[in-house]
Amino acid sequence: QVQLVESGGGLVQAGGSLRLSCAASGRTFSTFSRYAIGWFRQAPGKEREGVSCISNDGRPYYVDSVKGRFTISSDNAKNMVYLQMNSLKPEDTAEYYCAVSISTSVCEEYAMDYWGKGTLVTVSS
Repeated sequence: QVQLVESGGGLVQAGGSLRLSCAASGRTFSTFSRYAIGWFRQAPGKEREGVSCISNDGRPYYVDSVKGRFTISSDNAKNMVYLQMNSLKPEDTAEYYCAVSISTSVCEEYAMDYWGKGTLVTVSS
C-alpha cells in the first residue's frame, strides 16, 4: 500500500513559480523493480491529463505544453517527488495530482495504482 500526499499548490500570478511536492508513505517506490511516478492535472471542465512523469527505465516525460517550464525530480531517500513549475500561465490552473505505478514503468493514467487527493494551482493573469 502506498499513500500519496501532495502539497505546494496555491495562487500565483502569471510568470511566477511554484514547487509541488508529493510525499509517499509505505514502501519506498524506488525499491520496486518497475515503477512510474507522475503528475497529472485536471482543469475545470476538462479531462485529466498527464503533465510529467519519471520511471525506472526512461527519461522524464513532459506534456508539450509544459516543456521547458516544468521540471520533475525525485528524492528516493525521502520518498518524495517534486514538480518545479516556472513561467506559469493561466492555462496551468488546475488540480494537480501525484500518482504512482508500482507494477509498470508506464507513464499513463490507466497504469497508475495509487493517487493523491490533489493540490490546487491557480494562476492569475
